[in-house]
Amino acid sequence: MTAPEDTLDATSDAADVAAEATDSPEFGLPPAPEGAMDDYFRLQQNLLFCTLGFTAVIFSFVWGFYSLHIALNYLIGASTGVVYLRMLAKNVGEIGRERGKVGSGHIAVFIGVMIVATQWNQLEVLPVFLGFLTYKAALISYTLWTAVLPP
Repeated sequence: MTAPEDTLDATSDAADVAAEATDSPEFGLPPAPEGAMDDYFRLQQNLLFCTLGFTAVIFSFVWGFYSLHIALNYLIGASTGVVYLRMLAKNVGEIGRERGKVGSGHIAVFIGVMIVATQWNQLEVLPVFLGFLTYKAALISYTLWTAVLPP
């Protein structure tokens, strides 16, 4: 049977070896290719424009088929979705540069808008929620579009 001090020493030695292994260049992440961040920023911009395009088209259809009130509720949700997408893209862009964990505070934007929509009598919950999901429709459409068309 080993003494508790031996176990602590072995554990700290293993942690030191693991820390050295991850800090060394041969075990760390490989350097990013030259244009990788440019490609990522271009992807961010394309997704943002796709989301804004979807928002404009859907807003006009909702206004035409329902009312301005419902369309504005949709626009509130879609604007929140755009803010959420930008915050998410910023967090993803920082993953390789920072060693800390990626925060999940951006979900508070969604929770906040849903709380406001449920508590404020002038807002409709369903159009706000569906507006928020517009960024997901844009992501799926953009992914399918780029998978089908050659580069």
